[in-house]
Amino acid sequence: MTVYRTIHAISNKLGLDDEARRGVYQRVSGKPKLTLMNETERQAVADELKRLDDDRRPDGRRKLTGPFAPKLQALWIAAWNLGIVSNRDDKALLAFVKRQTGIDHTRFLYYGDDAAKAIEALKGWMTREADVDWHVDRNCSIWRQADGYRIAMAQWFLLKMQPENFWPEIWSISGHRSGDRNLSRAEWITVMNALGSQIRGRKG
Repeated sequence: MTVYRTIHAISNKLGLDDEARRGVYQRVSGKPKLTLMNETERQAVADELKRLDDDRRPDGRRKLTGPFAPKLQALWIAAWNLGIVSNRDDKALLAFVKRQTGIDHTRFLYYGDDAAKAIEALKGWMTREADVDWHVDRNCSIWRQADGYRIAMAQWFLLKMQPENFWPEIWSISGHRSGDRNLSRAEWITVMNALGSQIRGRKG
């Protein structure tokens, strides 16, 4: 198969429209059309498209890829654990990203200003619906700056739990050493998932 046919075949498999294809061409070669590229540049485009096509989970679904995908996915799951998002599936997140940025998939989300539209929209949604405090004070303790702590605090108040019981429960859920508030990211995820289950249970 010629490199031209390879590029068009994979582009069609990925469901890329003309604009998305040109975006890949421009990013890889600095040129918007195959006819403007030399053979080495066209091969680089084909290799990048193959890489994108390989970004799939064992069940065949495409992974969320791109430099901003981890941040967006973490925020989306946080919103789900706050009871704001009703569907935690990647498709729902991608639909949200499309509405905010006009871009079809996180793998085509290359620029910070585009990603910020979706990231800030998600944060604003969580602030409005669950009173999540994203304010950053660089002089406060490191644990207070953790996103996991911010989400867990908002979850705690949504559950109408007593403030004095917060840390004992956090240490119990996470298995972290009592008295130490510097939980790891993985431990905060465990906490957020546990509290999220309670929130969704109360919502029925």
